[in-house]
Amino acid sequence: MGIHYDYKSTKSAKLMEKQAKREKKLAEKKAKRLAKEGQKKKEINSPVIDASEPITLDFLTNPNKE
Repeated sequence: MGIHYDYKSTKSAKLMEKQAKREKKLAEKKAKRLAKEGQKKKEINSPVIDASEPITLDFLTNPNKE
């Protein structure tokens, strides 16, 4: 009789702990994903091409350009 009484009395607290744990885990995943995306955005920083200049073969193939 004592086991069942104890289960019902602590059920809501256990459910709240599970919910908090789940939300914490999801928040950590989201923060990790956003940090990873931020690094990718910083790495991909291509130079802006001026539309008034013609695109030449030298412009496309020169590896030493800035």
